[in-house]
Amino acid sequence: MSFDYSINLAGKRFDNPIFTASGCAGYGKDLAQFFPLSQLGAMVTKSIAVKPRSGRATPRIAQTPSGILNSIGLQGPGIDKFLAEDLPWLSEQGVNIIISIAGDTKEEFATLARRMRNVKSIAAIEVNISCPNVENRGLVFACDPKSASGVISQVRESIAGEVPLFAKLTPDVTSIADIAQSVATAGADGFSMINTLLGMVIDIHSMKPMLSQKTGGLSGPAIHPIAVRAIYQVHERLPHLPIIGMGGVQNAEDALQLILAGASAVSIGTALFANPLAAIEIKNDLEKLLTERNFTNVKEAVGYAHKS
Repeated sequence: MSFDYSINLAGKRFDNPIFTASGCAGYGKDLAQFFPLSQLGAMVTKSIAVKPRSGRATPRIAQTPSGILNSIGLQGPGIDKFLAEDLPWLSEQGVNIIISIAGDTKEEFATLARRMRNVKSIAAIEVNISCPNVENRGLVFACDPKSASGVISQVRESIAGEVPLFAKLTPDVTSIADIAQSVATAGADGFSMINTLLGMVIDIHSMKPMLSQKTGGLSGPAIHPIAVRAIYQVHERLPHLPIIGMGGVQNAEDALQLILAGASAVSIGTALFANPLAAIEIKNDLEKLLTERNFTNVKEAVGYAHKS
């Protein structure tokens, strides 16, 4: 029997479960130099804001022994330029498109959702509630069940039921399953998880924080065990909702761990900086790992670690 590599997320079919992670491949043009984007299960865009953003002051990236600390600040062209220039190009590449949106207020998220309502080429929307919440003194929407559900509720109302919504969750909370429950009740169709963890690096020569904003988001191998734990907990609480898993995936073995924990798809992020072909190599190797374990499709492996 041949192996079925396709997956279904909230009613949408994808040829395979390997996606890009938001923020790590821009809007696809740089990555398309190395392979056809159609080989991916989906291209998840860098988070789009209402207005253009120049990002934070430099330095905004710092290396650590097991990952990268960044404080980019969601730099991007804004929704108008994205819809006029980037999305038309991306739509011609034959890849499923998941658009990540980010706002400083609930109203900005709602505005972005309304702009997406008539875009026919997108497969889903990732609602990046892991970004700063200006309405609440710089906290993060996804750190509070009420704030998180408030954003998802407004986005759901603004875009109706036409496009699946995936809430992007932060691990910097006491109970990520509680946050997942709150956004599911508000209308999320699934989850993207995890986002980076808040961290800091201090330069021992200047004896000051290396990043201009002092703290930044840690990505890379260091956060993989945290991603496995978080995905396991959310799948245990809400096994009927799909998870797009991410966090420190460097190879197919890492990807398989996320699937066994409960992820239906896996996004590749930081690994692309060192190896632009990482997603394709992981896709090919993951299929081998699954068939070696006698799975006939991806769905059979999703959450397998929960079985007694």
